[in-house]
Amino acid sequence: MSDIKQQIEKDIKENKVMIYMKGTPEFPQCGFSGQVVSIFKQYKIPFGAKNVLEDPDLRQGIKDFTDWPTIPQIFINGEFVGGCDIITEMHNKGELKKLMETIK
Repeated sequence: MSDIKQQIEKDIKENKVMIYMKGTPEFPQCGFSGQVVSIFKQYKIPFGAKNVLEDPDLRQGIKDFTDWPTIPQIFINGEFVGGCDIITEMHNKGELKKLMETIK
């Protein structure tokens, strides 16, 4: 599992916004992942994404890394922010816009 942890740490360091999701940004495989991608595309900021469906070790590894049971999982500026519900709420309240402005 340490290789997975190192890969996650590398992904988070190399991407200001990183999404661990089901599917890809071009073809989300669940509604929650699709919703998160749709929200982030509105900000026109590049983001990294990993498809946890392609790698069972990554799927479990990200849950262990964050101690968060669900996918998608979003990191911004190296910090774990949460999942779809938290991102959606932050977006609706204008909090996500303020956070995205720190990335530009």
